[in-house]
Amino acid sequence: MSEVRQKASKAQSSVPQLNRLSTDQKNKALLAMADALITESESIITANAEDLERGKEQGTPESMLDRLALNNERIAGIAEGLRQIVELPDPVGEVLESFTRPDGLHIEKLRVPIGLIGIIYEARPNVTVDAAGLCLKTGNAVLLRGGSSALSSNRRIVEVLHQALAKTDLPPDALQLVEDANRSSVDEMLKLNGLLDVIIPRGGASLIRNVVANATVPVIETGAGICHTYVDETADPVMAAEIAINAKAQRPSVCNSMETLLLHAAYAEQHLPALAEKFREANVVLKGCDTTRRLVPTALPVTEEDYATEYNDYILNIRVVQGLEEAMQHIAAYGTKHSECIVTRDTAHAERFLHDVDAAAVYHNASTRFTDGFEFGYGAEIGISTQKLHARGPMGLPALTSTKYRVTGNGQIRQ
Repeated sequence: MSEVRQKASKAQSSVPQLNRLSTDQKNKALLAMADALITESESIITANAEDLERGKEQGTPESMLDRLALNNERIAGIAEGLRQIVELPDPVGEVLESFTRPDGLHIEKLRVPIGLIGIIYEARPNVTVDAAGLCLKTGNAVLLRGGSSALSSNRRIVEVLHQALAKTDLPPDALQLVEDANRSSVDEMLKLNGLLDVIIPRGGASLIRNVVANATVPVIETGAGICHTYVDETADPVMAAEIAINAKAQRPSVCNSMETLLLHAAYAEQHLPALAEKFREANVVLKGCDTTRRLVPTALPVTEEDYATEYNDYILNIRVVQGLEEAMQHIAAYGTKHSECIVTRDTAHAERFLHDVDAAAVYHNASTRFTDGFEFGYGAEIGISTQKLHARGPMGLPALTSTKYRVTGNGQIRQ
């Protein structure tokens, strides 16, 4: 039996025991996991250093190494995410509907765990902990397959979490990591019907496309992040600059960072040169349309391909538009339905944007960088769903549940 199938079977076998645990038992296990991460932070950082060194040797861009890197502060933040999950209500068992039919049947619709969740992701070792915490809190077993670039980090993290779980009522087998770095292990996970109940891909566009195109197991799609900020004619220039700089440069390697800045023509004529200087100070390379390049001669020419690219780097497209309509047309053409922002003092324009733009999260006068389970108060997130079935946006605990109907009678038979 392959490693993938063996670990999936082991995780699935833990589901009945997992489903019998109380919220208190699950929370104690999560707290033990959080404490263990802090206690073993140095060993995790040592393992992470192996991944970073290998990445540097392979020429991995700095922005991607940043996604991979762990330090004491980041590990403390990951552990805090687990503690926040503990503080959140357990959705399992929540009664969503309750009613009695004329024939006396009493029907309840309640939240239940999905079962065994497979998660395929790339160079983000924090996802290992986030996914484990969210899945286990909701009574789901989880089969993780991280990217080969983070294998040493993920292996050590899961070892630490297993050691912590062994001292609790939660079965350690409910958390499994596929260590086979070959592409074939991903292909096998996509076909594990009868073992996996759902697969959630979390990563770049090519990973997500592969999973969506080839999986026979149901998929919850978390999309790539080609995010936009549109600065309207009436925008406060100080606010607009702060939002734009934050959305691009605060952490460009993540999916909620801005890739294209759309500027109203009147705003651009007055403020783009000064804004471009702020981007230069933040080490952001600018690509622009003809108007942008007239106002900022150092900007590189932008192409159609650039508008459709998720850079995950210190590179930004700038396009000058004639107004709200043209900005929304651009977003509809190139956006990935992730996060979109308008900066304006015109409330009618803001309402139009928030209503008409099709994205998982739409913003008025705030950075797209807030599309995050931690920032939304979910503790952590399993990903940002950009589809419309089952879940959309940052996926917290309720998104990891299904429903079932519980029907109680007193001898009714259907006529």
